[in-house]
Amino acid sequence: MKKQLLVASDFSKCAGNALVYAMKLALILDRDICVIHAIHPTEGINNSTYNAIFIEAYYNNKRQALKEWTAGYTSDSDYADVQVTTLCDVGFLRTVISRYVTSNPVEMLVMGIMGSTGISGIVGSNTSMIVTKFKTPTLIIPLESNFSEVPMITLATDFTTRLSAEDVNALNELTQAAGSDKIQVLYVTEKPNEKATVNSEIRLKELLPQTDLEFHNIQNSSASTGILQFIETHKTDILCLVKHHHNIVYRLFTRSTVNQVMNKTVKAILVLHE
Repeated sequence: MKKQLLVASDFSKCAGNALVYAMKLALILDRDICVIHAIHPTEGINNSTYNAIFIEAYYNNKRQALKEWTAGYTSDSDYADVQVTTLCDVGFLRTVISRYVTSNPVEMLVMGIMGSTGISGIVGSNTSMIVTKFKTPTLIIPLESNFSEVPMITLATDFTTRLSAEDVNALNELTQAAGSDKIQVLYVTEKPNEKATVNSEIRLKELLPQTDLEFHNIQNSSASTGILQFIETHKTDILCLVKHHHNIVYRLFTRSTVNQVMNKTVKAILVLHE
């Protein structure tokens, strides 16, 4: 069974853009796709008319609607080699995704966000909750972000967090399949005059042996500002953030400054975990 990209859908334009991005990624990675939708436990229930027949009909209508919505983005002949399935499941999004990931070979979650044209951030949203609670690599696609055939990847790290084997594999496969021969490694620190050690760079080279790593150091009292300044002056299609409960990236996810990175860059963001 092929590994899968799991795309979360709420039938929005944002989710549709994320699905198109995932389809193009699936082509180069040779992956299947499952589009999943969570039906809230109380959705479709009317207290005065509720019965088993009514609610099952409602669920069937939702399943059919998801199939039709998905086909609107995936029926292009260019995607003929990508196998796409859909699943409507009842429960909160976190629970629905957890159940699916536990029993299926999901390599990456893909979720869309509004980006700079809409809501002001992901804090408190489903996307924020998913990247906080799950360790599966999660690709976040702002509405304005388009897939690049040969993406330039920037990996932002403080080097105190080590990539998991799953994340290393995902990053290696992404760079190799996409033909990316270089990753920009951005060492982020808020301490004056602190630089990455040679050993830290060597360890990362050992994890990503087939990719040319270009190291950069930034020191800024605001990590998010430093990251923004870098990707505004250096081409970046996918920004990779390594999240751990005690590092800079985790703190970005727990305060409003994450909005600056998530929404104003209009880049895809791959969140990796220790």
